Parts: sequence; structure tokens; C-alpha cells
Amino acid sequence: MRIRQKASAAFAAALLAATALTGCSTGAGSAATTASASAAASAATADAAQSAAEVLAADTADHSGGTDVSYEESEIVEVALTGGSASATGTGADAVTVDGATVKVTAAGVYRLSGTLEGQVVVDAPDAAVTLVLDGADISSSSTAAIAATEAGELVVVLADGSENTLSDASSYAEDAEVNAALFSAADLTVTGGGALTVHGNGNDAIASKDGLVVRSGTVTVAGAADDGIRGKDYVVVSGGTLTVTAGGDGVKADDTEDAAAGYVSVSGGAVTVTAGGDGVDAATDLVVTGGTLTAVSGGGSGAGDGETSAKGLKAGVIVVLEGGTVGADSSDDAVHSNGAVHLNGADLTAASGDDAVHAEGALVVDGGTVEVTRSAEGLEGAHITVNSGDVTVVASDDGVNAAGGTTGSTAEQGSGDAWGGPGGEAAGDHSLTVTGGTLVVDSGGDGLDSNGTVAVSGGTVVVNGPAGAGNGALDADGGVQVSGGVLLAAGSAGMVVAPDSGSAQGWVAVTLDTAVAAGTTVQIADSGGTVVATYVAPKAVQSVVFSSAGVTAGQEYTVHTGGTAAGTDIGGLAASGELGSATEVATATAGEAPAGGGFGGGPGGRPERVPSQDGPSAQDDASA
Repeated sequence: MRIRQKASAAFAAALLAATALTGCSTGAGSAATTASASAAASAATADAAQSAAEVLAADTADHSGGTDVSYEESEIVEVALTGGSASATGTGADAVTVDGATVKVTAAGVYRLSGTLEGQVVVDAPDAAVTLVLDGADISSSSTAAIAATEAGELVVVLADGSENTLSDASSYAEDAEVNAALFSAADLTVTGGGALTVHGNGNDAIASKDGLVVRSGTVTVAGAADDGIRGKDYVVVSGGTLTVTAGGDGVKADDTEDAAAGYVSVSGGAVTVTAGGDGVDAATDLVVTGGTLTAVSGGGSGAGDGETSAKGLKAGVIVVLEGGTVGADSSDDAVHSNGAVHLNGADLTAASGDDAVHAEGALVVDGGTVEVTRSAEGLEGAHITVNSGDVTVVASDDGVNAAGGTTGSTAEQGSGDAWGGPGGEAAGDHSLTVTGGTLVVDSGGDGLDSNGTVAVSGGTVVVNGPAGAGNGALDADGGVQVSGGVLLAAGSAGMVVAPDSGSAQGWVAVTLDTAVAAGTTVQIADSGGTVVATYVAPKAVQSVVFSSAGVTAGQEYTVHTGGTAAGTDIGGLAASGELGSATEVATATAGEAPAGGGFGGGPGGRPERVPSQDGPSAQDDASA
């Protein structure tokens, strides 16, 4: 069972403010406060290790399992749309009434709509299952929705094989309008079939359900929505079909904030492409992807700059689980964001962001798949970040991987004071960055690996191509860096640098060079017998190098060379092998010891000191995000 708690101090502050504003009121005000409290409880630091199946099992089951969309031709009521009117034929035709350009369906059944109608189709059949087969239907309304199921048990819209259908609604709605989308249903809504549907949401949303919304198949194009493209209150589930959504507001949205088991979005198949002015996909609780493709561009993309509204690519109030399929997000705000947890567990994710590429207020866990961050201010951010498996590549103009934020930790982590203590600051916060397996490659303009708590590497391969500027370092950890296994190579400037703790179980070598070497230079570390233990082709200029692997023995002396040769495949510049050849020795280092006079620090069991080099800045920079 998931326990949903408050996700952040900011959220809590907003909730307190809302309570202060509504706490003395009654009626609608009290209801609003209750809803806000429920939303706060749902915006939780969920268990980031949950699988997609576990998350969905705790959510309300979608209605698609009980939906039978098969029917016999003899059951169909034919509804011929004739411009400003319509006519119905077949058994059950008496359940169709026509009043001018308004066609009303009042009983359960299957109704095939063909032709053009400048008016509206209304389903008013309380508790009944109604199927509308769109077979070459073009319905447009200048005053309200094109299709509105105001009373029904369930509405199924079937797109007849090979058909082209279009829905278009009014250019505006009253603020309190109950019906406010081109295709609107007050009941569960299912879209299926082998045809195509184009929807113009001129006045507000394009497709909306006040209950659950399921897309099983068909080609659905939201050619434009003034606000949200596809919205279901309880959930939006996509198991097949091709969805292309263009929206001024959010692209795909489930907005139930009152029920912790509702308000989720699930994509298990099909192809979803979203271009949104707001959030690409917005789930009040959970966002789960297990198959298909999902691509979202929001807020104009990663190069658009900050806007006035939320423009995240994929957003969830509780947890994001990307477990399968191919996912892409390009956003002016966070590309993937959760107020609680993020679990990357097998999907192939490509992310570009004007802010964080992947952000979790709580824990962020990578258990498989590929993660490629092509552009970001900060790459991965969460209170606790763990990489257990998978291949992660991060390009960031600021910090590459940042364990910070959340509701715990020092004052400095909340944006005031100095992260190293002193006025306004405290010691290391309750944050962590842990790597146990997989590969993690970082190219950062700020700190490469930055933790307001600890950094621990026990497996996998970590390569950090850190900053050129002296005010940041390839490694930065308030609570120290522990290496007990795997491979770690961190290279960058010599202004603010950190080495592993001297008590680390695995040997490490740290060196600062007299001058920075240029991009493309081969840097090698060899033991006292001349055996090369590391070959690194620097992608950019570097002056400091930290290396740890099982081939490094504490207390032994190692030499550093430039100008040798690299061979085999490489991970972020760290080559599989290399030969010294005519390389030039440029430095020596004793494993497990910081070089004398260098910028490295770190004592046993404590946080490393970020000691400026002689050429670096005289004051330590803020280690917080």
C-alpha cells in the first residue's frame, strides 16, 4: 500500500495559505479546503521502487475491461445527418429525436452517424451504455459541444474502419458551463475503431470526460484546443491507436485531486504525440508508461525560456513510472517532474529541458532502460537518487546530477545561507546519490555529481566530464564521497574539487595538473610497474582527475601521463584500454591521498573539504541546487 505524504515545503506552504484563506468559510469554501488537503496528501513521496503494476493496482481500475464494442449490423440505428437536420431508421429509431439541428439519443443501443450536421448530437440516456459509430460524420456547433453525453452509463465512440470524421465546437463557453468540450461525456468514455477523428476544441477542451477516458485504437487528432487537448477526471488510459494533440493548455490530463486512487494517466500502447502550451501530460496522481511511444513538447520546448504557466513535459502529483516503450519530452520547464517519486525502470527516455530534465521531490530511482538528457539546466534532481541499472547520459549547463530539495536538510538547501555552514547554513542534509550498477555519464557546466548529503559508488561505471570554471567541481558532496566498487572517473577544473573519503573501501587516485590539458588529450594513469589502469580521452579541457577502480590499490604510487593511445569502446571518454607508447609523464600520486598543495580535500568519515586551488576562487561556492 502506498502512503502518500506531503511532497515539498513549497506545497505545504501553499496548502497552509489555502487553509488560511478558506478555514473560516463554509459550504463551497470548506469543500475547496477539503479538496486541497486531499491533494496535498496525494502529492506524496511514494516508494520509488514500485513497479508499474504495483502503482496501477493501487489505482482505480479503468472501465475498458468491461467494455464490449462488438455489435451486429442488424442492431445499428442509422442516423443520417443532413446539414441542418437528421433522420433515423432501423430498429430502435424511436430512441432518436430530432429538434431542428439537435439530434438526441435517449436509450441504450448502437447508432451510426453519417453525413454533415451543423448542430449537436446529445446523449441523454441515464445509466445506459450508448455506442456512437462515426462513419464519415462531420459535426460542428457554433454554440456548444459537437457531441455531448450529458446523461449515460457509458459512451463508446467507434471510428468506423477507413472513415474520416470531424468534430468542431463553439468558440467560447460560459465559465460555469457544464458541457465545455467538442466531444464531452459526463460518463466513462471509450474511443476505439479503425477510422480517424479530427477534433477542434475551439472554446475550451477538445475531448473531455467527467469520469474515465480510454483510447483503445483509431487515429485521433486534436487539431487545436483552446485549453486542454484530452482530459479525463478519473483517468486517461491509452492502450492503442495514434493520438496527435495540439493544445493551448495541457495536452493530456487527468485532474481528480480528491481521490488518491484516481487522477492517473497510463500509456501501454499506441503512439501519443503532444504539443502543448502548458504541461504535455499532467496526472494529478500517477503517470505510468509501459509501452508504445509518448512524445511531448511543452511551453515551446527547451529553448523557449520560462513562461508564466507550468509547462512541464510529463508531470505527476505522486509518482512517474516509465517502465517500457519510448518516451520523449522537450519542455521549457522540467521535462519529467513528480511531486513525489520517479522510477525509470526500462523505458527509453530522451529529455531536453529549460530547467531540470528529470525532477523528483522525493526519490528518483533508475532501474533500467536508457536515459538520454540532451539539454538541461540540471540533469537529474531528487532528494535521493539511485542508479542501479540502465544507461544514463546527461548534458547540463549547471549540475549534472543533484541530490537536493525535498522537505528535509539544511537551511542552505532551502535556498538561504552557505551550504558549508556558518551564517544561515548547517551541516550536510538528508540527501543521497547512490550508484550500484549501470552506466552514468555526465557532461556538466556546474558540479558534475552534487549531493547536499552523501555520494556512494559501489558498482557500475560513472564518468563525469565536469566544469571548466573554477567555481564548481566534478564532485561535490557535503557528506562525503564513498567508493566501494565499480568504476569512477571524475575530471574537471582545479578550482573547487573533491576526492573520495580516505576511508573508502576501494582505492582511488586524485591528481591536479600544473596546467589544464586541451580537449582531445589522452590522459592515462599507470601503476608503478607501468601497467595502464585508466585511459581517458578528455572531451573538454580538464585540470583535475579522480579515478577509482578495482585495479587501484591504496598506498601505492601511480603516474599520470598525456599523449598515449586509447583503444576499444569508450564510455564518456573512458576507454576500454590504452598504451603509453611515447606518452609524457606529467604527475605522480599516491592512491588514497590528496595531492599536496592541490585543490582536493576529504577526511575519513566526514564531508570532504572543497579547498580552492591556488589559481581558483578564494571562497567556497554554494553546494546547494
